[in-house]
Order: sequence, then structure tokens, then C-alpha cells
Amino acid sequence: MIGYVTLGTNDLARATAFYDALLATIGAGRVMEGERYVAWGVAPDKPALGAIVPFDGQPATVGNGTMVALVVDSKDKVAALHGKALELGAKDEGAVGYRGDNFYAGYFRDLDGNKLNVFCMG
Repeated sequence: MIGYVTLGTNDLARATAFYDALLATIGAGRVMEGERYVAWGVAPDKPALGAIVPFDGQPATVGNGTMVALVVDSKDKVAALHGKALELGAKDEGAVGYRGDNFYAGYFRDLDGNKLNVFCMG
């Protein structure tokens, strides 16, 4: 149902470098880019994630309670993506592990403070 999600940034070059390196971990690459944004995805018919400088000219801020969840197909990929995020300077917001019986996840905040989760089921 979700086509794409954008996360605000005040430093597009920094955000682009972070997400280029991070999302390559799960085989995602740039699918769109412009002067104010870059978007990454794994396929044209799958959801994408973008970093964007707000169009209203106001500083990007973090939404309290807002989180983007990235789904992968294995626990190894959850650990790899979470670990790569921390290696790139992200802040740990919840170590990789089970939450409940079938939900395996790790949480982090990117360089702009946006909260993300990487998870798999089973």
C-alpha cells in the first residue's frame, strides 16, 4: 500500500551518503533524484525511501512518534542493516532481537534524528 516515504533532512549530501551506504546493504539503490531529494528502492514496483529538503523552505524536523519500517527477508539482513546504520553514525534505538513471537527487529535514528526500524517476520 505504501508507495514511498520521505524523511526530511537539512543536509542532503550527508543524508545521501548515509542512505547510499546503508541501503546498499539490502540491495537498494537510487531510483529517483532531483535538486531537493534522492529516493532509493529495490524495484520500481516496490516502496521507496527518500531523503528530502523540505519544499516550504523551513528546517526539517523529526516527527515525534513517526517511524519508517524497512522490511527484509531474514534475521541476518535485520542485523546487517542495523549494524551498518550504527557503523555509519546512526543512534541505536533498540537492539536487534525478537519483539513478541514472530517479529524480529532493530531500531535506529539516522543522522537527522529520523527513527527507522528494520524487521522481518518469522
